[in-house]
Amino acid sequence: MKCRRFGGKGEEDMGALSKLSQWRTLAREAAERTAILAKFLCILHVTNTYICTPTLVYGPSMLPTFNLTGDVLLVENLTVRMGKVRPGDVVLVRSPENPRKTVSKRILGMEGDRVTFMIDPKNSNRCQSVVIPKGHVWIQGDNIYASHDSRNFGPVPYGLIQGKVFFRVWPLNGFGSLRQ
Repeated sequence: MKCRRFGGKGEEDMGALSKLSQWRTLAREAAERTAILAKFLCILHVTNTYICTPTLVYGPSMLPTFNLTGDVLLVENLTVRMGKVRPGDVVLVRSPENPRKTVSKRILGMEGDRVTFMIDPKNSNRCQSVVIPKGHVWIQGDNIYASHDSRNFGPVPYGLIQGKVFFRVWPLNGFGSLRQ
């Protein structure tokens, strides 16, 4: 009588093929999920860079428009890219004195406008007038007593404007569109 052994070479090959098939399925699923994540990150980057971005602003320079302790705002970039910002718009600007810093200020004048401002509103009523040069804007904080702005560093190149603030997300009691 001959004995037949089970688990010979044929069954080993079947087990290996089964495991290989499982690894292929797992690898395919991982690649598909990675592709979805990469697409999401690309869309997020394009949206954040070219369309709209959230930002946190804080400090006394824009009181009473923004809170001292901070507001979360939505900033859109299309208006700036198309050259459509106007006096009265609140914008995010790369600081001309410290490029690592971004400030939020209101545009008070565009190129060619004459702006009259108080030199030191805390200590005197002395005023000065400036004609804004081509390619520049005049920005000031709403709280002139606690704002470091164009009165200190002069007109700002248009290229430093990063976006126009259009919506307040936080705090909830101020939720909504910014009124001019």
